[in-house]
Amino acid sequence: MEKQNKVIIPNGGEAVMAKYRDQEVMEYRNNPFIEALPPILSKEEVVDKLAYYPPFNENERNLDSHIRLHLVQRLFQYYQPIFQTLDLESRVSRMIRMGYVHKNPFKPEFAQGLHENYKSILNANIDMYNGNLKSTSSAMTILGPSGIGKSRMINVVLSALPQLIVHSRYKNNDFNMYQLVWLKLDCSFDGNIKGVCIDAYRSLDSLLGTSYYKRFGSARMPIASMQPALSQMLRVHGVGLLVIDEVQSLSVAKSGGAEKMMNFFHYLSNMGTPILLIGTPKALPYLRGDLRQARRGSGQGDMVIERMKKDFNWDLILEGMWDYQWVRKPTALTQEFKDILYDESGGITDIAIKLFVMAQVKAISSGKEQITPALIRKVARENLQLIQPMINAIRSGDIKAISRYEDIAPIDVEGFINQEFSTVSMNNKIKEIQKAKKKQEKNWKENVREQSILKLIELDVEPGKAKKCIDTVIEKQGQEFDIKGIVKEAFKLSINIEESSPKPTKLPKKMELQNKQDLRLIVSEGKANGLSAHEALKEKGIIKVIENDFFSVG
Repeated sequence: MEKQNKVIIPNGGEAVMAKYRDQEVMEYRNNPFIEALPPILSKEEVVDKLAYYPPFNENERNLDSHIRLHLVQRLFQYYQPIFQTLDLESRVSRMIRMGYVHKNPFKPEFAQGLHENYKSILNANIDMYNGNLKSTSSAMTILGPSGIGKSRMINVVLSALPQLIVHSRYKNNDFNMYQLVWLKLDCSFDGNIKGVCIDAYRSLDSLLGTSYYKRFGSARMPIASMQPALSQMLRVHGVGLLVIDEVQSLSVAKSGGAEKMMNFFHYLSNMGTPILLIGTPKALPYLRGDLRQARRGSGQGDMVIERMKKDFNWDLILEGMWDYQWVRKPTALTQEFKDILYDESGGITDIAIKLFVMAQVKAISSGKEQITPALIRKVARENLQLIQPMINAIRSGDIKAISRYEDIAPIDVEGFINQEFSTVSMNNKIKEIQKAKKKQEKNWKENVREQSILKLIELDVEPGKAKKCIDTVIEKQGQEFDIKGIVKEAFKLSINIEESSPKPTKLPKKMELQNKQDLRLIVSEGKANGLSAHEALKEKGIIKVIENDFFSVG
């Protein structure tokens, strides 16, 4: 694929510099609007340009769980073109080029059309069938249930085209112009035709740095002037395709009835700008009549997007998606997995991908680290309750049943991931607390052990015996004692060990009595009990109290 020379225009927007290409189709020659477009793509080139496979490395499976929960979200970028994608790209390519055939800025008809349209703005007069235009523009609709992937498909197709092209010189002629290849508008809920015009003004201002909204967006401006003003803007800036999404959101009542809405869409198409309308079956009432005839006459017609069939295209999407497993125990894609995902998603690829993401998130956060058929069923049962009626309606193929679920709540995948992320974060925090507590306990034991051994040595216990006695007491008592208590118990233990040691000869009673009166022993025992030498000797009666000696009776 050739690289485009991108530039930044004065308002800060991004555009590409025009690069003119020779045209094989005779009608497309000598027209800068067409020659500046990218080449017409083959099916293989379309797949190569539109497919997107996010980065993936098997080593990422070894990362911590809270990191992998971020990586799983890459799957939302995954896009695998299928037959309908190729069909839509081809239709859009033809619509844009055929729309430009009679919008050649170097032909007198182009300037004449601008002049006639300008008079309509001044006179607030809309002529739906202006004979001076010789329009070859076309109209097309994409219809399908909410959430089936219509908007994603058109966005991917449009992304292959530059939106804004900067012209400066064409065939030795000065030609300073911004060409807007496509403009996409999203209808707001309960909006009207006037709102569509205002949104278009704002979008043009944002892209081109113009001030159309200030000039024509006033609430006092009549719709009869706003419509030709919009048509004039589309022609002046060489808009190749106008895409209006979510047309079912327009209020028929606020727009003056279904007929006025049909006339508005037909007017834009008839003024030379190809128009692509996207909506749900709810929009059918105002996509009939003359506009439908225009679509048939243009050769583009309607595209109905339904749930996928369980065929090669379905397998193709799942096979491309299945490689992206960040669990530590990846599984192979079996027929059972294909059947379960088709059944639970109703054949809607967007739901299938979200189910796959949520199943991975659950497997990671739970620590099981493996996707199973039962896990996919469980995730679907717990998280798809709100859209289950819509899925059932889509399965049935009943248009009336499908139209009842226009405002069905979307799958809250982000909320699900945040919830599971909180679980993982909490588990990690608990583990960190446990680790810190164990480390603290270890440090406490080491500190207590060292201080206790030193104090025991101060009591004239041999160092080797002191270590042994202290370790025995700590192992037995844990943190139930402080240093003073541990030293006391260890000292007693050292005495018991000494007493239990075999004596070479038995001391006479007199010697035993003398040993009990040994001042060193009395002082040592007193120290172990927290007494000073004076207090210990006094307690044993070695030091007499003066008052008792002098004033005792008998």
